[in-house]
Amino acid sequence: MTESDREARRDRIVIVGGGTAGITVAARLRKALRGTEIVIVDPSEKHYYQPLWTLVGAGVFEPEESERMEKDLIPEGVEWVKEKVTELSPESNEVITESGKRLAYKVAVICPGLQINWDGIKGLSETLGKNGVSSNYSYELAPKTWEHIRSFKGGTALFTQPDTPVKCAGAPQKIAYLAEDYFQQSCVRDKCKVIFASAQAGIFSVEKYARSLEQVIARKQIETLFKHNLIEVKGDSKEAIFENLDNGEQLTIKFDMIHVTPPMGPPDFIKDSPLAGEGGWVEVDKHSLQHPRFENVFSLGDVAFLPTSKTGAAIRKQAPVAVANILSYLGKSPLSAHYDGYTSCPLVTGYKGLILAEFDYALNPQETFPFDQSKERYSMYLLKKWVLPVFYWDGMLKGRL
Repeated sequence: MTESDREARRDRIVIVGGGTAGITVAARLRKALRGTEIVIVDPSEKHYYQPLWTLVGAGVFEPEESERMEKDLIPEGVEWVKEKVTELSPESNEVITESGKRLAYKVAVICPGLQINWDGIKGLSETLGKNGVSSNYSYELAPKTWEHIRSFKGGTALFTQPDTPVKCAGAPQKIAYLAEDYFQQSCVRDKCKVIFASAQAGIFSVEKYARSLEQVIARKQIETLFKHNLIEVKGDSKEAIFENLDNGEQLTIKFDMIHVTPPMGPPDFIKDSPLAGEGGWVEVDKHSLQHPRFENVFSLGDVAFLPTSKTGAAIRKQAPVAVANILSYLGKSPLSAHYDGYTSCPLVTGYKGLILAEFDYALNPQETFPFDQSKERYSMYLLKKWVLPVFYWDGMLKGRL
């Protein structure tokens, strides 16, 4: 790129990722900066409201209800480069795409989301969708979860959580509660063993909600196995092999159905970039969302190295902070907007119950409603089922919430 080209693009903002964070930030920036060129780089044809996939896996929704065309969500006046990003060059202020296009920027917003590493568990990829193996972390596979739950006539139903950060840390256990509820309704519960096996040390990180979830587990008679990480699935013999994270010993559990939450991590082009910090995640100040070494780079959403759960609710609070601080940076003012780590996990406990966990970096509850949200409530289940999707499509993605 010539110097004249760089000069011509001196005011461009490039957003890497057209998911929840990318669209939300683009919509807010477009309203604030009418004359500035804003570009989203993302190869996806479709956009998914992924929190709905838990309920798809439980038979409440069809998968099609979670999708929209990406082109219909790009804010008016924002350019869409429909390509994969292969390289980030913050030293030259450029984003490089798969075709070799070099997009110069004044500010970059890095929010491509997570990479799901299906091959991180030996044998998993080969058996997904068959042999009773499924995962709600895929548009195509979530309906398979429902098939397995609906046709389950007894035996061992196994649900797992890996030793990596995942999209919505509560999702791996939600489907276990919903499945147990359906087994009760279909009169096969007395023929079932339900096991939740997690690499984490406990059921939830916030004590207030953990106490309630432990009561849910006791009531539902779900067996729990903590500090056990799934390392292999043998589909033909229906065996799951776990590693005990305390002593390294292996444990094999026979299953009749298994819902696997796969390991996840930052995309490869992020891990290989100068922006990466610990674990390959984008290094970022946890309050300002600004990169500590490249001041014209901001990051939010699942790829940012922030000590909080990776949820859409977290992005709803991060996006206004990121935008406010980008505007301050462009105006050469101090970055005063502050993100406190707020996130939310709507923990579905059955077809008529939900615990709405909301908390900050310090794991202090930050509850929205004037009642104890650690109690299971049907009203909160209805909030997740009917209200939050509308907030997402018509509020967040349009820069209104």
